[in-house]
Amino acid sequence: MSASTLSRPRQGRMIAGVCAGVARRFGWGTTTVRVLTALSVLIPGPQVLAYIVLWVVMPNDD
Repeated sequence: MSASTLSRPRQGRMIAGVCAGVARRFGWGTTTVRVLTALSVLIPGPQVLAYIVLWVVMPNDD
C-alpha cells in the first residue's frame, strides 16, 4: 500500500492498527502517534469514539 492511503497494516499493530495506519499515512513515528493517542484520552472529548470509528472504517492492508 502507498503511504498516501489510510489503511490498517497487518504487521506492527498493537490493538487495531489505527495508530500504525495514521502514522504511516502522515510519515510520523508509530510510537509518537500512540503516545499522543494515549494522552488525548486524558482530555475530555470523543477521542475513544473517534478511534472506534476509525477502527471500523479503515480498511486492512491486502
